[in-house]
Amino acid sequence: MIETDEHKALRAAVAALGKRHGREYDRETLWAEAAKLGYLGVNLPEEYGGGGGGITELSIVLEELGAAGCPLLLMVVSPAICGTVIARFGTEEQKRHWLPGLADGSLTMAFGITEPDAGSNSHRITTTARRDPDSGDWILNGRKVFVSGVDITDATLIVGRTEDARTGKLKPCLFIVPRDTEGYGRRQIDMELSAVEKQFELTLDDVRLPADALVGDEDAGLLQLFAGLNPERIMTAAFGIGMGRFALARAIEYARDRTVWKTPIGAHQAIAHPLAQAHIDLEMARLMMQKAAYLYDAGDDVGAGEAANMAKYAAGEACVKAVDQSVHTLGGNGLTREFGLASLITAARVSRIAPVSREMILNYVSHQTLGLPKSY
Repeated sequence: MIETDEHKALRAAVAALGKRHGREYDRETLWAEAAKLGYLGVNLPEEYGGGGGGITELSIVLEELGAAGCPLLLMVVSPAICGTVIARFGTEEQKRHWLPGLADGSLTMAFGITEPDAGSNSHRITTTARRDPDSGDWILNGRKVFVSGVDITDATLIVGRTEDARTGKLKPCLFIVPRDTEGYGRRQIDMELSAVEKQFELTLDDVRLPADALVGDEDAGLLQLFAGLNPERIMTAAFGIGMGRFALARAIEYARDRTVWKTPIGAHQAIAHPLAQAHIDLEMARLMMQKAAYLYDAGDDVGAGEAANMAKYAAGEACVKAVDQSVHTLGGNGLTREFGLASLITAARVSRIAPVSREMILNYVSHQTLGLPKSY
């Protein structure tokens, strides 16, 4: 897809911002500057302080910051998932309270869906919400794991389940839980992954929330949930593509400069061809990401769901291959702190695993796109 002049200008401006901060960036400083320039809320409605764009523009921001070595992972969650869900389904009061802050960076929000016994199978979520018949408050109980940035966000958008009065079955619903709510606990998960944003396990023990903590219609949970998950997959693709581009740029520079036997190593096809293949894979993944973002911004949730899954799959594979080949290109130098590639070996796997594994995406495509029977 050919980008507009506005998109090209946005890409160039964000790339310049990323270059100023580089690999040794300070998250808070970069977050504040990106917010001041209007990049964090570029996808949110103008009437609530946003840029009036869509996931297309937000994915450009994250990709270019990633390509400069300073991705802001919280962008996947705060403006993309939570901001989108609130903008589409929140009450007017919720929009006025949260969206301006999400847009200018003064408020941030995490997203809690995964549970110890309910990873890919969201139908097994056991976090439940029930109404207090006297006060009308919601009371939540449950656990969540692998929730990013809970320590630095103001609230978490929690996926729970309520009982359908007509069928008695549980249905998904979304609740805004402020960080300091009584009964809402967190424990940092000890990760070998080196990342600015930490991972947490959450416990909800009789967490009492006012009636207006529910986002949107109680009977439209799945629609609202997937309205947030599609942007999450698109933004994860942008995250992976940016990381792959950063690694590839380091390898290309090294292959141009590193001389062995009087010839730059980049002149040898054994070095050049794998780097060229990695570049092609990243470009193809970007095309699918752009398609997914276009469909989502156009209001085609079904088409966007298919494309977003494919984009996330393609970006994850391309990212891992690009990082792996870049490290190999540098040899021993690829494992030194100086070149900043070794830590990406682990980080690149995130784009394959989260928020949905590549195997579950293959399940989705084989069933939803190809019409093959389910295996689960």
